[in-house]
Amino acid sequence: MPALTAAQAAFLRDNPYYAVFTTLRADGSPHTTVVWVEVGDDGTVSVNTPRSSAKRRHVANDPRVSLTVLDPADGYHWVGVSGNGQVVDEGAEAQIDRLAKKYLGEDTYPWHNEAEPRVTVRITPTRIEARGFDD
Repeated sequence: MPALTAAQAAFLRDNPYYAVFTTLRADGSPHTTVVWVEVGDDGTVSVNTPRSSAKRRHVANDPRVSLTVLDPADGYHWVGVSGNGQVVDEGAEAQIDRLAKKYLGEDTYPWHNEAEPRVTVRITPTRIEARGFDD
């Protein structure tokens, strides 16, 4: 299984760069959205979404996903991860708070809604592509 290099993991972890996340609809057509991305201490790449979202439904139906993060100051500095997504309930509410800190500078996600629980989509990579990294 491919893994992020230390520099690639730091790029995703340390910068509030938006990710472009693609799932597959039931008819096989791509569904692409912009998301926040997190890299765990173990190098696991994940995103967070409402349980009712199309992203969650698509991953439950077909786990193939891709994610690309681009440095907005340098279009030739990016990381792409393709693989299989797994929907996980545990820890998703805490994750969205961490992401709010990273992307908004807020300690908690300002749009929490108990009627709209969150889930994490963890990506097990089958392919990692990148440009602009020495390692």
